[in-house]
Amino acid sequence: MNLIICGVDEAGRGPLAGPVSAAAVILDAENPIEGLADSKKLSEKQRDRLAPLIRERALAWAVAYADVEEIDRLNILQATLLAMRRAVLALDIQPQRVLVDGLYCPQTGIPSQAIVKGDSKVAAISAASILAKTARDEIMLQLHEQYPHYGFAGHKGYPTAAHLAALREYGVSEVHRRSFRPVRELLFPPAL
Repeated sequence: MNLIICGVDEAGRGPLAGPVSAAAVILDAENPIEGLADSKKLSEKQRDRLAPLIRERALAWAVAYADVEEIDRLNILQATLLAMRRAVLALDIQPQRVLVDGLYCPQTGIPSQAIVKGDSKVAAISAASILAKTARDEIMLQLHEQYPHYGFAGHKGYPTAAHLAALREYGVSEVHRRSFRPVRELLFPPAL
């Protein structure tokens, strides 16, 4: 009998605003999905086409988040691991093994392995990276509706020149990560 393997990945560690998201996916070997790859190597259109297929064909999937307050309180790595743990524990089927993209594994009580560049090596991690990214992008589009002057729809919270300029012009919103240097330095300018 085959082990029930779950792939885990995150999206949104680098942005200055919004939550970090994580997804856990158990793929169905009998119902493969063509075109799975690291979400960063796919276009937005390709991710948007694959995400519903993953949700439809996977044996189980879950998306979870750590919010801005948790990111600022714990730090981004610990908040990411928390989101990953929440995603794994939210699965309808308990996996027997957890494969995680990157260097660190969340504490789930399930045997786990971190795989560097796992999102381009393991199909279940690729699927998780696509779900995490599309779910987070959806949240950033919602935040764009609330805070249109920051331009979240375009940069999704990443520290682009346009985002940094908007931060300087409009100040820090409640969805910005205060522990991240460009935001922190606006709130508490360094002494000259």
